[in-house]
Amino acid sequence: MSSRFTIELDGQHVEAHEGETVLEVAQRSGVSIPTLCHDPRLDPVGACRSCLVEVGGQGRLQPACAWKATPDMAVTTDSERILRHRQILLSLYLADHPTDDVGQPLTTSDGNDLTTLAGPKAPLALEKVCAPRADRHDVNPYIHFEPDRCILCARCTRYCDEVEGVNAIALTGRGSETTIGTAGSRGLLDTSCELCGGCIDTCPTGALHEKKAPRLTPAAYAKTRTTCNFCGVGCQMDLNVVDGKVKRVTSPPPGETLNDGNLCVKGRFAYDFIHHEDRLTTPMVRGEDGQLHPATWPEAIAATVRGLRAVQKRHGTDSIGFVSSSRCTGEENYLVQKLSRAAFGTNNCHQCAAT
Repeated sequence: MSSRFTIELDGQHVEAHEGETVLEVAQRSGVSIPTLCHDPRLDPVGACRSCLVEVGGQGRLQPACAWKATPDMAVTTDSERILRHRQILLSLYLADHPTDDVGQPLTTSDGNDLTTLAGPKAPLALEKVCAPRADRHDVNPYIHFEPDRCILCARCTRYCDEVEGVNAIALTGRGSETTIGTAGSRGLLDTSCELCGGCIDTCPTGALHEKKAPRLTPAAYAKTRTTCNFCGVGCQMDLNVVDGKVKRVTSPPPGETLNDGNLCVKGRFAYDFIHHEDRLTTPMVRGEDGQLHPATWPEAIAATVRGLRAVQKRHGTDSIGFVSSSRCTGEENYLVQKLSRAAFGTNNCHQCAAT
């Protein structure tokens, strides 16, 4: 089989690559297929059934996220049959979900109304079918779970297994009592959970969300892309700002950056220091009175040079040492060792990641 071939997608001939799914071909071709359980970092499972499409020669609708494209395949992504399926599917989902205080239907984590996935067809009014699922009010400081918003797509449990390799959470219970839980119904702090927050990031309905962050739609935040400085890996993250203050940190979409949409517990949740009242926002230089006083950067650098040169003069070059940090970039660590060797003539330089 050739590595490239064509398929018919909604009447148009488009190029596909061997091994690609119908969903991947459609996304590359600009054709929108709704998904809820799909995450490109995870193996497709076709759990939510919202991406079902018509495939030529198949009597049943097939999940686009898991169905492999083959040469000359004919796929229809928008038809009366498909819209009818989505209407009934989403009606069942919404029957078990709460509405917001203003009476608006549940929105997904990217801010889209769940009902829009069914196109022009409005959801049906159905009675609740799932048994009540108690929220244990886990005492962990970061992750909150709202069972009534969960559609059991298993993205969080699959992420915990396939990406983090931790297996802290799983589908528990049976039938209408199925929910997301832990072994022995323990709190996350008593499990293997690393509190990375990846389950929050991958959840499509907001059933898992950050305790510290306000419950706002994504459109309410102004995002600024930056580099996490907690280690030297260089993970990219988005600062979500409201009224000039960082209210939460999110990871870029998978596939865009080296961390592929993943962050650790520090990168995702340790941002309180940014606006802490005790944070230093300007250099401080100790004056003749023995007290620290605000200074400009040139003044602070000049004072540092004077102090180091004085030590060097009194005790010799080898009395000085430079210690850098793995939280600095590779370029910054290079400059520290250059400062040590070239400017002060000593090889007494160290970096914490070298231990």
